[in-house]
Order: sequence, then structure tokens, then C-alpha cells
Amino acid sequence: MLLILLEALAALVLLVAIVWWTMFSGRKGGEPPRDEDDGSS
Repeated sequence: MLLILLEALAALVLLVAIVWWTMFSGRKGGEPPRDEDDGSS
């Protein structure tokens, strides 16, 4: 039972690490500024 809980915890940590990596490993300066008045509205 303890082994199953440890495996589930490891899977959760791995999932959080993947999400964290994909969220914060983008461009160094962040996203470029968007043009607010591009005429699409």
C-alpha cells in the first residue's frame, strides 16, 4: 500500500514539474507586447 502511495506521489510531482517547466521556460523577455488596435473589432 505504501508503495502505491509513493508511486502516486512521484507521478504527481512529475506532473507538476512538467507543467511548471512548460509554463516558465518560454522567452527570456516574456511574450511580445500585443497591438491593441489591430482593427479586428
